[in-house]
Amino acid sequence: MFVGHYSAALVAAAHPKAPRLGTLFVAAQLMDLGFFTFVLTGTEHMRLTPGFTVMNNMDLYDMPLTHSLLGAGGLALVFGIAVALWLRSRMAGAIAGTVVVSHWVLDLLVHAPDLTLAGSPPKLGLGLWNCPAIEMPLEIGLLFASAWLFARAKRPQKWRLAVLLAVLLAFQAFNWFAPQPTELDASQSILGLVAYLIAAAVAWWVAKDRSDVQVA
Repeated sequence: MFVGHYSAALVAAAHPKAPRLGTLFVAAQLMDLGFFTFVLTGTEHMRLTPGFTVMNNMDLYDMPLTHSLLGAGGLALVFGIAVALWLRSRMAGAIAGTVVVSHWVLDLLVHAPDLTLAGSPPKLGLGLWNCPAIEMPLEIGLLFASAWLFARAKRPQKWRLAVLLAVLLAFQAFNWFAPQPTELDASQSILGLVAYLIAAAVAWWVAKDRSDVQVA
């Protein structure tokens, strides 16, 4: 799952005491930001296995720190505390932390069994990446439903929200339809990190003129 993760950020941003949308976009992908950073440093690992799932060939076989439920909880706690201190709002911190953990829950739906509870087997995953006819409309449906809820609650400028959705859909189309890599190198991790940071920057821009989306 890629843009579907942002549905949690958009829904959470509708709360009157939520952090800004850009912060929540970082929260939604914090686990993957950590994972790709750790892949670059050799702390966690992935490999290319042709046919590993129908939708991609990345075998995420070693990610106990970022993609265990325990690790997700740790990231959520640290990020939530940082947001709470920054915005002086425990509610804002709790919302941000919840969005971080939502990533693990949504990954559980689509991943082949590679998630863990505490870094060791059993490995978990319902494998919807092997069912594109289910996964693809689910992901897009989550995005548009959550964008509608966000727009209804916060009333951002429509054209800015449209730009955000266009950027996310372009990233998702690349993720789905670009040729699968045949060799593993740093470019896959760097590309993921850049995409997440661009998405967060555009989300920040969507909400930056809305004083009612920032916690006092």
